[in-house]
Amino acid sequence: MKTSEEKSLPWFGIPALLPYLKPYRWKMLAMVIFGILSSAADSIYPLFNRYALNHFVGERTLDGFSGFLLLYVAVLAGQVISNLVSSLLISFAELDIGRDLKNTAFRHLQTLSFSYFNTHSVGYIHARVMSDTDRIGTLVTWRMMDIVWNVSYIVFVFGVMMAVDLRLALLLLLLVPAAAFLAAGFQKKLVVLNRRVRELNAKITGNFNEGITGARTIRTLVAEDRMQRAFEEDTEKMRRASVHTAHVQALFTASVTAMAGLALALVLWRGGRLTQAGAMRLGTLSVFMSYALGMMEPIQYIIQAAAALVSAQVNIERFTRLAATASDVQDRPEVVEKYGDSFHPKRENWEPIRGDVEFRDVSFRYPDGQEMVLEHFSLKVPAGTSVAIVGETGAGKSTLVNLVCRFYEPTEGEVLIDGRDVRDRSQLWLHSRIGYVLQTPHLFSGTVRENLQYGKPDASDEEIWKALRLVSADQVVLRMGEGLDSQVGEGGSLLSTGEKQLLSFARALLADPAILILDEATSSVDTMTEQAIQRAIRTVVAGRTSFMIAHRLSTITGADLILAVRDGKIVESGTHRELLRKKGYYYRLYTRQVQDLATDALL
Repeated sequence: MKTSEEKSLPWFGIPALLPYLKPYRWKMLAMVIFGILSSAADSIYPLFNRYALNHFVGERTLDGFSGFLLLYVAVLAGQVISNLVSSLLISFAELDIGRDLKNTAFRHLQTLSFSYFNTHSVGYIHARVMSDTDRIGTLVTWRMMDIVWNVSYIVFVFGVMMAVDLRLALLLLLLVPAAAFLAAGFQKKLVVLNRRVRELNAKITGNFNEGITGARTIRTLVAEDRMQRAFEEDTEKMRRASVHTAHVQALFTASVTAMAGLALALVLWRGGRLTQAGAMRLGTLSVFMSYALGMMEPIQYIIQAAAALVSAQVNIERFTRLAATASDVQDRPEVVEKYGDSFHPKRENWEPIRGDVEFRDVSFRYPDGQEMVLEHFSLKVPAGTSVAIVGETGAGKSTLVNLVCRFYEPTEGEVLIDGRDVRDRSQLWLHSRIGYVLQTPHLFSGTVRENLQYGKPDASDEEIWKALRLVSADQVVLRMGEGLDSQVGEGGSLLSTGEKQLLSFARALLADPAILILDEATSSVDTMTEQAIQRAIRTVVAGRTSFMIAHRLSTITGADLILAVRDGKIVESGTHRELLRKKGYYYRLYTRQVQDLATDALL
């Protein structure tokens, strides 16, 4: 069953794409002009044969041969130049359009809120940015030129034939609807068959990836034989589908050849009788024979290009839908005017941040959710206060942090930084003064220096080493061999999880943030590394507003304020000692962890 995005869409997809093609309108017009000139040259070549047969062969004379040859070479040179210029223009336009569409899509993705990425998979977004843009680039260049060239060729050919012999031209014209109907029928069938082959290929690729990435699980479950049988069944299905497609394609090619043969037979039958009766010369018959053999392929190409155009409506719609998606979190026009946006910041207007945070009667529901996560929540966090947020997995601990960082907007109420609603200043202003260490550390491909300079682009090596030493990550870098120039691999693949966490922590500290967010930053490291980070946290948090989402409760006992979250609600708040005395939810969480640690120590 087709999804809404797989169904054939109406032609309004092309107009929606026009704003993105506007910079290339003159280049595309030139493509069309040179393409038409090339098809015109192709269509008049048989006239040279006609003249040669009627004049040089029929009259047995070489009078005017030099002029004939000069004109032929001129037309040939014109066609070669037209083909060359047209092909270059098409290639450049395809690459430029594909590049610009990718840049547009990626740039727009940087402005979208987290809710978009929560509801759209990485594979979906990757296909929009890469595959769809590539196909659109090919569509509006090569496919459109296929239609322009072949349509203009057919028009020129029938124009010439009608000028030469109207009756024979009309006779051949009767075959065009039949040829178009035949080609359209086969093309529709081939589209379905090719889609089936692609689906099976995608399934095989997915199974192959699972077989590699899940090799250990497969072996522990002793599932090798079952996986192998399933893989062989899929490859056999794809082989049969591919063979069926090849049969239909071969039948299509044979049918086109048969139609061309039928056209030639009509020309020979009718033209031969006219030639015998002296009503048509041999050169004219040669013209019609050439056109009869050559007119079927353009019809085939037009149908194929039109089918590709219709099929690509899905790609156009998906790209334009992404480009038109509005972020759930947007700066107001007057804010952009003063502070700039993410790509054109006006840093000279940015005020410094002290770090006072206040939730004022905040209610919040996630854009893709139904229930309120926060209801009429109020909290003041003075600058320099350390706030710990605890709770079981999935309890909603990240909600407060997401609102502080303005990854989401409150449904009701206000979040204030230094006494002003965060919506009165730009997102980039806020994000540039927040340090964020994620539970799952992410490093970019490149060197250690390049990764840490994401926190502070102009950071010197001395500053980088200072941040590394502060979190005890300097030894990690020294062990890598090339110091700050050491490669970390794709996503930090050359490092352990703990080492990546230490580097990501140093990156956040390098920016000297006014507000520090630690999202279970010690959950992925060993005990020794955790102790090193805890020492660094105590040093760095001093004087800064900090929010620590913690799984290991022993790491946040010194926090100024602890918020206990359950089922998306804040059920308790206070210091570590105050919450233990209440013997409520936090007390149960803490004592359970202490008991678990004691049990593990005895084992």
